[in-house]
Amino acid sequence: MATHSIKDRVAIIGVGCTPFGEHFDKSVDDLIVEAVTETLDSAGIELADIDAFWMGTYVSGISGLALSRPMRLEGKPVTRVENMCATGSDAFRNAVYAVASGAVDVAMAVGAEKLKDNGYSGLISPKTQDDGTRISTSAPAAFSLLGPAYQSRHGVSAEKFRDAMTHVAWKNHANGVLNSRAQFRKPISKEAIEKSPLVAGSLGVLDCSGVADGAAAIIVVRAEDAHKYTQKPLYVKALALVSGAAAGPIDANYDYAEFPEVRASAAEAYRQAGITNPRAELALAEVHDCFTPTEILLMEDLGFTSAGTACDEVLAGSFDHDGDLPVNPDGGLKSFGHPVGASGLRMIFECWLQLRGQAGDRQIATADRGLGLTHNLGGAPGDCVSFVSIVGSKLG
Repeated sequence: MATHSIKDRVAIIGVGCTPFGEHFDKSVDDLIVEAVTETLDSAGIELADIDAFWMGTYVSGISGLALSRPMRLEGKPVTRVENMCATGSDAFRNAVYAVASGAVDVAMAVGAEKLKDNGYSGLISPKTQDDGTRISTSAPAAFSLLGPAYQSRHGVSAEKFRDAMTHVAWKNHANGVLNSRAQFRKPISKEAIEKSPLVAGSLGVLDCSGVADGAAAIIVVRAEDAHKYTQKPLYVKALALVSGAAAGPIDANYDYAEFPEVRASAAEAYRQAGITNPRAELALAEVHDCFTPTEILLMEDLGFTSAGTACDEVLAGSFDHDGDLPVNPDGGLKSFGHPVGASGLRMIFECWLQLRGQAGDRQIATADRGLGLTHNLGGAPGDCVSFVSIVGSKLG
């Protein structure tokens, strides 16, 4: 048994994304309508032209009615998708496979979330049934374990790791300054980042991603039909989703210095896309920087740098806007914000802009490489799912 590649069989023909932030004056329905309308306009088609829909939301809707109600859909199949922080990405994955299988001609993936006025100060999590032995901890506490673990495994000083964490936050906020849709658009000094109040372990407030409201959507068709809608489609090169065994917290061999699920999903995506040197072949990477230590470890888990060198590469600017491989040129979760159901689709929205040369002031110099990677991580270290997609501006 094997996972079969659908490289170049499906194309993206339209995208849309609302600004992310504190939308106290808008409902989740308002955000969905805004994102879907922009996406339809992007593709130049009507809502009736969509054959099937996948609606991704973590806690802001139940069933396909979360989409069909605000969009007044009649007689169309709508599937609600939830996969923690990979929710939007999984909605996209399902829409792509539906087109690739021949089941439908035109499919739409939508992701939306309202988090800022739900009565909670951070992300809310549905309660799962278990035997009571599951470790319950906050997301900052769980991800604060990454730094000490990485330092211990690779002999990196706490000071160097702190410098790298600061650089990640500083970089992503600097990128967000150039993004009119980002939640946070002010530059943050490295001094302010290092002095921000501690939340858990060495994580300060400015090491944590933003909690936001927002929505995004994507339309996909068969690759051979793409030019009926746009002269610059993006082609799906790879989709890889890995769900871990969630045994990390009770596994004595797991040391919190890597994400095995990320390594597995990245390897599978590169196999499907035919990529052998992601650092040189990718034009950009949109990664799940839920906390600054996460982005550091991802640079190794995604194969962008060798073991134990991520801090040096980060501090050297290798993943800055003008670096060898720009990472999160739109500001990432850190600056753009993280409305859970929309985040994965927002990442593809940035690939759409960058690879088509439409990113304006934040346009990257590496775009001519023609390939973009998106990565979502749902859950916590040792207890997570990981999604990697690769899209490209050219066939082949």
